[in-house]
Amino acid sequence: MFGLDFDLIPYPQWGIKPTLFYLGNFAVPSYSFFVILAILIGCLVYYLDARKEKKSNDNSFYLIIAALIAGAIGAKIPIIMLYWNQIFSSSQGIQILISGRSILGGLIGGTIGVLYMKHRLRIKERRGNIFAPAIAIAIAIGRIGCFLRGCCYGKPTNLPWGVNFGDGILRHPTQIYESLFMLGVFFYLNWKKKQEPKHGQLFDILIISYLIFRFFIEFIRVEEVVFLGLTFFQIICLVGLVWYSRFYLKNIWNKLAK
Repeated sequence: MFGLDFDLIPYPQWGIKPTLFYLGNFAVPSYSFFVILAILIGCLVYYLDARKEKKSNDNSFYLIIAALIAGAIGAKIPIIMLYWNQIFSSSQGIQILISGRSILGGLIGGTIGVLYMKHRLRIKERRGNIFAPAIAIAIAIGRIGCFLRGCCYGKPTNLPWGVNFGDGILRHPTQIYESLFMLGVFFYLNWKKKQEPKHGQLFDILIISYLIFRFFIEFIRVEEVVFLGLTFFQIICLVGLVWYSRFYLKNIWNKLAK
């Protein structure tokens, strides 16, 4: 799932409401329902924004497909890296491989997919301003599924809004924190859009804000520390922030050099 810790989910009924409802005898998982809903809403927001910007052509369709496919692949890579031993030596290996996803990996993969497709279609214009709000609202919705399933949960807390996911311990509902944060980012991006931002500026804001948020929220999430007191995802966040910083520093240097 989005950063799912398979070894930290004690039993199938762990979570607030792992099964959302039943269709006859078929159980509809809360997580799967909200992931599908997130993709549908995200695509709808993208399409409406693209049509408003008069860019809802065939190229837009190819960009969406590239983002979805590459994003899905990218979302799997961190899971394979983190749970390599469990995947190839555990009876739950197939389940881990099928169910496991990472938002951070999905964002990176989706970005690479779009860049590749733009290169193939010879699109030079940055279109991140159209993608950004769609991605933000999709993450906000998808995290609700994480909350109901009980993955990506936080450390114990004494705060009044602590949530018991099934072990009798009140924990930080980190999934809700992220959902609310990304909902705020969604509204901010839509407001910023009216200010006629530069091409791709909204996407930059989305990625940088998410990397910063994710870095700090990792301190209250139940994640394994891998290096210098940091988790695997915090290291990815730092690498991403350094990568983005080099472009901004280069622009500042060019302005000062004039």
